Amino acid sequence: MTEALHVILDDTAMIAAGAGNVLASRLIHRAHATQGWFLYAPTCALVEADRTRRGTAEHIVALPGVIVLDLDLPAALAVARDTGWAPAHIEHAAQLTPERPDGAVVATAVPGRWKGRLVRVLDLNP
Repeated sequence: MTEALHVILDDTAMIAAGAGNVLASRLIHRAHATQGWFLYAPTCALVEADRTRRGTAEHIVALPGVIVLDLDLPAALAVARDTGWAPAHIEHAAQLTPERPDGAVVATAVPGRWKGRLVRVLDLNP
């Protein structure tokens, strides 16, 4: 039996998925078709993605297997301590939780933006 895999989509990954990125599409398919694979879309990242490419948020939340992460109080406090809403919400979501005891990996099309942050990165560039 394999361990669970938890992946957080950052806004660049959401935009890449909407633009037909093959790796993002495979990730979305796996999360839908494979037991133990979980794919998350933090609401702050959805907003940023939709600001960049209109319609992205609706596209992502309509996909089977994508779990939308609300901006709850702990996430809001993490966002309040940072300069950017989306990165802060994503980083907060990637941390260890009872549901994600090993944390989560951040899927991104721009891996350099995560340099210096305490997250594991999955580069969606071929």
